[in-house]
Amino acid sequence: MTSAPVSAATPPRVVLVTGVSRYLGAQVAARLAADPRIERVIGLDDREPTGQQAAVLGDTVEFERADICTSEPARVITGRRVEAVVHLDIASGAGTQPGGRAAMKEQNVIGTMQLLAACQRAPDLRKIVVRSSTAAYGASFRDPAVFTEDTEPREIPRGGFARDVLDIEGYVRGFRRRRPEVAATVLRFAPLIGRHANTTLTRYFSSPIVPTVLGRDPRLQFVHVDDALEVLHRSVLEAHPGTFNVAGAGVITLSQAVRRAGRIALPVPERGMSALSRSGGGLGTTVSLDQLDLFVHGRVVDTTALIDEFGYTPRPTAVAFADFLRGTGSVLPGEAIKALEQTILAGIRQGRAALGR
Repeated sequence: MTSAPVSAATPPRVVLVTGVSRYLGAQVAARLAADPRIERVIGLDDREPTGQQAAVLGDTVEFERADICTSEPARVITGRRVEAVVHLDIASGAGTQPGGRAAMKEQNVIGTMQLLAACQRAPDLRKIVVRSSTAAYGASFRDPAVFTEDTEPREIPRGGFARDVLDIEGYVRGFRRRRPEVAATVLRFAPLIGRHANTTLTRYFSSPIVPTVLGRDPRLQFVHVDDALEVLHRSVLEAHPGTFNVAGAGVITLSQAVRRAGRIALPVPERGMSALSRSGGGLGTTVSLDQLDLFVHGRVVDTTALIDEFGYTPRPTAVAFADFLRGTGSVLPGEAIKALEQTILAGIRQGRAALGR
């Protein structure tokens, strides 16, 4: 005798979270494990969590070592009778992935394809939550002032991460057609920020000298990492099928962000910025093509659908950025800023003198 199907609105009993060796995955898994409505949480990754992530997971999350680019997750999902999958094992930058861009694409695209194939064959599955990004909208001079979930990218993005995100969402759409009874939630996050966030963007704003694109001052939007965690948690415990932008209200321009961080902006021509991204320019920061396009065009999204559907409003972008600054503890004093400015000016004068100008 078979039991009656369980509604997606009912909290799942067994949840699997991918990417638990990194901050976001570990935090999501630990929060779910602490929720009494969930019986078991399984953390899946191809490497053992260490340090802070291992401490966060503790003994409340069952760890399974498996590579999502293989058929291994299928064994876990089916064998453990998983009812909800939270897919967070998505790399946002080649610099954070051993093996560079090729390994990053394999993990993001092939890994998601394999994971969804495993989910398609899982009889107990009734919910899947996928981390995506507002990078899905691309970046173009023809972009609208504000993106909604229905906006299509005007051009194919240059950055590898943005292209991966488009592929990932395409696979999810296919999954929805094949398993319409499974509630699939796609969350397009704005760049994560906050005092506990450690991303390429937070490292960029933590650098004493911040390279910017000459003549550009884009509008930026962020989402606080704690708000991202709350939205992910609600996506698992509640029924919210669909695609949603997740960002804080309001915007902050790049120049405002640099000033509030107490840094020095170093305007660089766009072509020079690309070269700087390859070497770091000795400034202790790198800029990917995805970030370069963001720093040229900016990106602002509408979050009405999220607020209406989830009944939750993330803190404003400016508030999220202020919390990040409180956590850095390294805003430069006025004397240090003046010293750096003099160093930069001296370098410019030396360069001009060498050219005979």
